[in-house]
Amino acid sequence: MSEDFKTHLNNIQFEKYLNKLKNKLKNKTSIIYGTGSFFKYINENYNLSDLNIIGISDMKFDENDEGKDFLGYKMIPKNKIKEYNPDYVFVATLKYIGIIEDFELNILNKTKIKVLPLARLPFIELIREIWNR
Repeated sequence: MSEDFKTHLNNIQFEKYLNKLKNKLKNKTSIIYGTGSFFKYINENYNLSDLNIIGISDMKFDENDEGKDFLGYKMIPKNKIKEYNPDYVFVATLKYIGIIEDFELNILNKTKIKVLPLARLPFIELIREIWNR
């Protein structure tokens, strides 16, 4: 599986995209959403320290998890992200369209918090994801 992630991230020039993000996010805060194997691979193989990550969230985190450590980050329940008021939420999953839509329409509506994929899909894969929803 990690070879697949490596290939995917190389194909989308993730390192280059990450460097652009780091420059764009100076003095901005972010929360990562998604703690599965894809994020674990990225976290182990790339330097995310310049993204100023104030926490990590996942649908499996609940109120009892808040503030606990997960992979070196503070755990934040999904329904509490708004209270932390990050500038960005980065979705760290391979399929992200539905998740971003949920955040924008339900979880973070009426806020200035931007939601972006941590690793963007190539255009054709993005179209496939939208089409197969």
